[in-house]
Parts: sequence; structure tokens; C-alpha cells
Amino acid sequence: MEPAHSGEPNQSPLALRTRARRRGITVGLMTKWEYATVPLLVHATKQILDTWGEDGWELVQVVPGPNPEQLVAYLKREKG
Repeated sequence: MEPAHSGEPNQSPLALRTRARRRGITVGLMTKWEYATVPLLVHATKQILDTWGEDGWELVQVVPGPNPEQLVAYLKREKG
């Protein structure tokens, strides 16, 4: 099934938001994020993540670090 077409050519998101505003339609803005990479110590993982979480950071992913005993956490939070 093809998506419904408004009859207008494809336009940039900015042009679409501007046109919606002119018509009195409220359009949400895209959320802006900031990111951090944090080395995790195996014996203190929960404590480290809890500390960052208290500051509004959300865990995105944990990956192996440069050595077998280290992990790296990727975190994000809304810019504000």
C-alpha cells in the first residue's frame, strides 16, 4: 500500500513545520540529545550507572572496552 499523498512535492522538515505553523497546527520539535561515554569498573558498575542516572543520564548501550576486564557505557540525556 502506498502512503497517502497530499498533492504537494516533498519538502524539508523546516518547510513543513513552517507551513503547519501558518495553519495554526502545533508541531513538536525534535529532541536534542547530549551523549557521554563512561568506562565501567566491573566491581562498581551499578554504583557508576546509578550516579550518572541521578544526573539525568539514560543508559543506551554497554560494549567491551580496550581490555577484557573493562566495559564502556554509552549514555544520553536531553539537552536543556
